[in-house]
Amino acid sequence: MEDADPNPSGLSKQQQRRANRSLTNRLLVMTLGSFAFGWALIPLYDVLCKVAGIGNAEAKAGRAVAAEHVDPNRLITIEFVTNIASVGSYDFHPNVASMRIHPGKLYDATFFAQNLTTGASVAQAVPSISPGGAAKYFHKTECFCFSPQRFAPGEGRDMPVRFIVDPQLPGNVDKLTLAYAIYDTTQTAKR
Repeated sequence: MEDADPNPSGLSKQQQRRANRSLTNRLLVMTLGSFAFGWALIPLYDVLCKVAGIGNAEAKAGRAVAAEHVDPNRLITIEFVTNIASVGSYDFHPNVASMRIHPGKLYDATFFAQNLTTGASVAQAVPSISPGGAAKYFHKTECFCFSPQRFAPGEGRDMPVRFIVDPQLPGNVDKLTLAYAIYDTTQTAKR
């Protein structure tokens, strides 16, 4: 039986050490780069959400958006729309179809959601505002969409959203639509 070659690469010991050192340095640079990228993701995500006008980063951070003044001479219609992305899992609808509001004033609205399954479930609501350019003027200070909602089998409940429409909303916009899609995220929550 032949002895196995202790150096199958054919490199001298010095060349092998140099190759190992080079590989170690490259792996170290990759590790540090991955760590730096992961560290930078949180502020990059916040900047992206702020620029895109989604996610309402101010409210998530706990800083309620305070209106400077209420515009009593202007009325805006807010329409509420829902979509059930997971067919058959939930009953989900706004408790009122629309509201007439004054920009700068804090308002409350509620949405009803019910788990139609025989098992416990987790739902996540994803909001959108249209027209898209007006999203930066719609500020949610409290919303069921900020975190996953857990439901017992057959459980139904009203879920609140508190919002302010910025008085700086362009004058040509007199109607906003707040739409939510609700997703069954039970499988994701189990992981």
